Amino acid sequence: MISIQGVDFSKILTRYDIKLQNAETPEEAAKKLLPADPVFKDVAEKVLFMKFKDVGPAVQKALASKDPLDVINEGLVAGMEIVAKLYAEHVYYLPEIMMAAKTMEIGIAIAEKQVPGGRSTKGTVIMHAAEGDPHDIGKNIAAVMMRAAGYTVIDMGRDVPVKDAVAKCIEVKPLFMSGTALMTTTMSAFPAEAKLMQEAGLNTPLMGCGGAVNREFANSYDLGIYSRKAPQTPIIAQKILDGYDWKKIREEWDDIVGGN
Repeated sequence: MISIQGVDFSKILTRYDIKLQNAETPEEAAKKLLPADPVFKDVAEKVLFMKFKDVGPAVQKALASKDPLDVINEGLVAGMEIVAKLYAEHVYYLPEIMMAAKTMEIGIAIAEKQVPGGRSTKGTVIMHAAEGDPHDIGKNIAAVMMRAAGYTVIDMGRDVPVKDAVAKCIEVKPLFMSGTALMTTTMSAFPAEAKLMQEAGLNTPLMGCGGAVNREFANSYDLGIYSRKAPQTPIIAQKILDGYDWKKIREEWDDIVGGN
């Protein structure tokens, strides 16, 4: 019989996401990442710690001395960016993402009223889950991060027919359209969409995402680009905003997403 006496089990069967979660708490991350300005820091903390009942008064107080756009970008969005970082590092999970997003949206709604003409948008994107696919959690998280980054998101929901997604893309002419597929049986929707988009004369990048999709598949059809996880989506979006087409996104993908 094999003896296990003296075996150090800490070196095996280790869940590194839990190890990281224990290594850095949200409070510890906040010390390094929160804005230095005490007014913006107070607002960002309300988002980071999901204080949706307190964010309104904090934003109102900030608006007494700060520009409303700065309150949004340097306070509310800054807090959400920390949430995104903690999510990427498996410190925060879906419930925290959604509650923080709700907190941020409450604050933005208040601050936007003080912006003459309303808050401008960087661009419009379309997001959907593939035809036949009922899974939309990943899409929802990416949509939150895109809105936090200043984009207008048209969320078509889940199980969106190919023709409906393409029709909306023709109508809106977005910066890009993204689709998520968690099942291998539904990811074939993306090349079908790309074909119809090209037939309509569109050169709009079509971002493939979700558990069933990998980079090789997303690059296998024209217009296709890839986002492996939600925090990469705003980074890729910025490059498209800077003038990158789908071919250049593919060529420079590793440099664009870096360690994100």
